[in-house]
Amino acid sequence: MCSDNKVVFGRRRLVIATTVAGGVGVIAGAVPFVASMLPSGRAMANTAPVEADIGLLTPGRMMTVEWHGKPVWIVYRTREMLDSLAGLNDRLADPYSKRRQSEFAAPADIRPETRSIRPELLVVIGLCPHLGCSPISVFSKGAASGIDPGWQGGFLCACHGSTFDLAGRVFKNKLASDNLPIPPHVYLSDTRILIGENGKRA
Repeated sequence: MCSDNKVVFGRRRLVIATTVAGGVGVIAGAVPFVASMLPSGRAMANTAPVEADIGLLTPGRMMTVEWHGKPVWIVYRTREMLDSLAGLNDRLADPYSKRRQSEFAAPADIRPETRSIRPELLVVIGLCPHLGCSPISVFSKGAASGIDPGWQGGFLCACHGSTFDLAGRVFKNKLASDNLPIPPHVYLSDTRILIGENGKRA
């Protein structure tokens, strides 16, 4: 009888040990699988707001920062650049940006005539809405630009020829039918912009 109890007890220990070992194996196997479903550190960093220091940005120049894995252009427009915008409306596909611009919500206080919070500072995502190519800046005017004698400065998507003015508005009869999208952003101070969040202007 004692011998039978020992056998039963031994079997129970074996079953318990096997179950525990199997459970540990399942958990160990599941951890990498579950971890693979979580966003990577880089992915999380790409979707987080990005702060841009514009203290050294001078009139007529542009800087690029990365947000959401996309290039965001910050252009410090001169008075001449701003003045060139008013006479282009009849040549633009969507001069007042009435179409849906992108998946991101632009700031509510954007001025439609300049597509910016502060007139001199344009903040746009530098990807062509047609196929996602990255246009180049062409700030030289007229024939010197190599684009058009009446060119007032802006951006050219060399992949398929779409052109945008200095407010990121697309010209008519181009493959890109939408303007360059404006990302969420807010001014933290006169020299700092937070890209990725909307709010009140500093």
